[in-house]
Amino acid sequence: MWSKCMKGKYQPVIIIGAPRSGTNMLRDVLTRLKKVSTWPCDEINYIWRHGNVFYPSDEFPPELATDNVSYYVRKKFDWVAEKYGAEFVVEKTCANSLRVEFVDRILPDAKYIFIKRNPYDAVASAMKRWTAKLDIKYILKKARFVPLTDLPYYGSKYLWNRIYRLFSKEKRLAFWGPKLNNMESLLKQYSLEEICALQWKKCVNRANEAFQQINKSRVFKIDYEIFVQEPEEYLKQICNFLELDYKKSDIRNAVYDVKVNSVGKGRKQLRKEQIDKISSVINS
Repeated sequence: MWSKCMKGKYQPVIIIGAPRSGTNMLRDVLTRLKKVSTWPCDEINYIWRHGNVFYPSDEFPPELATDNVSYYVRKKFDWVAEKYGAEFVVEKTCANSLRVEFVDRILPDAKYIFIKRNPYDAVASAMKRWTAKLDIKYILKKARFVPLTDLPYYGSKYLWNRIYRLFSKEKRLAFWGPKLNNMESLLKQYSLEEICALQWKKCVNRANEAFQQINKSRVFKIDYEIFVQEPEEYLKQICNFLELDYKKSDIRNAVYDVKVNSVGKGRKQLRKEQIDKISSVINS
């Protein structure tokens, strides 16, 4: 279904997944296809949060999708479609896993691709991002899309995040990834691996719950491990789901760098006590 609520004709495609679950890979694969585009940066959480910048978490209730907020976000999708001549606008922000109903109220004709990864691999990878060093190039790409009125807020938050890392015993950031309800309290209560497990669990569970209320014709679900084993086959299925025309050569070229190397890699890097903590969170 083409978008009727926006200028021009294009299909919004929202990739949903917990952090480090293959969402970047899937976005990159899709945007190598003709007439498929996205923003020239990693995520646009700044855009999704505009109008609700002071809300304490990323778990937005759908009521926060006011007319003004919806108009603002849709205009940003219009911008991508017009700038790149796109018939499909792909967006991937992991925090949207916590607020699918909010997203769907803004983009009622969107199609969703929900990708899930083994929690131990995802958690191990997320732990590295929590302790990562400063990447100026990455930050500047995202900063282009921060609403001007929100710059002071994010500037102060970013500065605090970096200062916190300098003095943290775990050498971690003050915050990273989807912000859960009561995040400050959780960070005091749980270890880093448990926090990452909580993020994975809440993102997956909240998304699953939301998709039960959305027409199945608008949702495609895939496991990361399955996709990387046969990327050409499953990209064809995704294209059929999106009603996106393709040639065999297009599919082959789009998945040229998809590898199975990361399957099971994260779990091997975890100590037994870390695996036990993660298992306790996931199975509780």
